[in-house]
Amino acid sequence: MASHLIDFVLIGNNFGTEEMRHIWSEHNRLKSQIAVEVALAKAEGELGLIPAEAAQYIEEHADADKLDIEEIASQGAQMKHSLMPTLIALQKQCGAAGEYIHYGATTQDIVDTATMLQLNSAFNIIERDAKALVKALADSAKRYQHTPMVGRTHGMQALPTTFGFKVAVWLDEFLRHNQRLSEIKSRVLTGNINGAISTYAAFGESGPAIEKRTLDILGLTTPDIGWQSARDRFSEFASVCALISGTLGKIGNELYNLMRTEINEIEEPFSAGKIGSTTMPHKRNPAALEGLASLTHPVLKSVSLIYESMHVEHERDAMSWRAEWIALPEICIYLSAQLKNAITVIEGLTVNEKQMRRNLDLQGGLLLSEKVMFELGKKIGKQTAHHIVYECAMDAYEQQRPFKEVLQANNQLSGLISEQELDSWLDPINYLGAAPQKVDQVLKKAHESGLLPE
Repeated sequence: MASHLIDFVLIGNNFGTEEMRHIWSEHNRLKSQIAVEVALAKAEGELGLIPAEAAQYIEEHADADKLDIEEIASQGAQMKHSLMPTLIALQKQCGAAGEYIHYGATTQDIVDTATMLQLNSAFNIIERDAKALVKALADSAKRYQHTPMVGRTHGMQALPTTFGFKVAVWLDEFLRHNQRLSEIKSRVLTGNINGAISTYAAFGESGPAIEKRTLDILGLTTPDIGWQSARDRFSEFASVCALISGTLGKIGNELYNLMRTEINEIEEPFSAGKIGSTTMPHKRNPAALEGLASLTHPVLKSVSLIYESMHVEHERDAMSWRAEWIALPEICIYLSAQLKNAITVIEGLTVNEKQMRRNLDLQGGLLLSEKVMFELGKKIGKQTAHHIVYECAMDAYEQQRPFKEVLQANNQLSGLISEQELDSWLDPINYLGAAPQKVDQVLKKAHESGLLPE
C-alpha cells in the first residue's frame, strides 16, 4: 500500500503524473540499472576485456522484467547492500556468462548512470511540456494583447496594462526556461563508468574507452573525469527546475488572486460536475490554481536537499547520494504535475473582459493620476503638477468623489484643461504605453526560438 501522496490512488494525480511516476518507479529504477550492466558488458566485449560471446549472452538474457524483485529485496535486507542482490539475480539469469557481469565497475557507477537514464526520460518530458506551455502562453498573449486591465503594485491598483502583457511576461520567462533546459542538457546527462574511486584501475588501460563506449550505447555524455564525488550536475538540473517551478507557482498565485470574487477577472477551467465545497453548493473554487501554486514549496525544499548532496566525503560516501534518491524523483514528479496543470489552465482560462473594464473604472479615474500629472506637467512643470494632482487625488479618495470632478473644481487648474482633454487623459485605453507592442516583441522572440509551430 502506498504511503506517499505521490503514489496515492485517490489524490496522487494532484501531485504528479502517471507518466513521470513510472519513470521514477522501483521497477524502472531496476530496469535502468540492468540496462547499464548490459551496455557495460557489450562495450567490454567489443573492446576485448571480456569474451565477446559472454557479452552477447548477457545482452540476450539479462531481463529486468523476469527478475524476482521480492527475492532481491529480501536478500538486500540481509546483505545491507542496494545492488549486490541484483547482481546475484542477474548472474543467475546469465549462467556462466554471469561471471562477467559488473566487470571492473563499482556500485556507484551503475546507480549513478542508471539514475541519469531515468533523468534523461524525465528531462524529455519536462522539455516537451515546457514547450507546450510556451505555445499556450503565446496564444493567450496574442488573444489578449489589447485587452485592458488594471496593473497592480503592492496589491493595489497602479496603472492600466493589458492581460496579454501580463501573460507575455510569463511567456518571456518560459522562453528563458526552455533555453536553460537546452543549455544544460548534455552537461547534466552524463554517465559515470570508471571503477571504485574513478581511476579505472580494474579496467586496465582500456578503461576510458570502455566508459565512452558504454555511455555512447546508453545515449549519455562521457565525463572528462569521474564525478562520484562531484554532484553538481544534479544540483544544476534541480536549480533550473526550481526556476521553472517558481514561475509556475507565481502564475498560479496570480491567477488565484485575479479569480477572487471581488476581483473576478479570470476563472480557471470549469467542467460540469466540478464541486467547490461539500457544504456550500455555490462555490466554484480555484482548485487547479491552488494546486499549481502549492507545489512550488515542496519542489524548493527538495532542491535544497539536492544541494546538500554536494557535500561528499573523500572520494565517495553513501550519505550524499541517498539524498538524491529522495529528492530527484520528488522534484520531477511535482514539476510534471505543475506543468500539466498550467497547460490545462492557460488553454482553458476564462477571461472576464467586462469585469476588467469595470475594475479599471473602480476608483473613478484615480488610476490615471500619473497620466494627468505628466500632461499637466507640460503646461506648468512636472513637480508643480505632481503637488496639485496629489492634493486632488487625496481629496477624491477621501471624499469619495470622481477624480474628474475634483480636478475641474481646483482653482489652480481653472482654464488650464478642457473637458475634452480631461476625458482623454482619464480614459485607460489611452494610457497603455508600449504594452501591446511589447507583446509583439516577445511573440516574435518566441517564433524565432523555434519553440512555436510554424
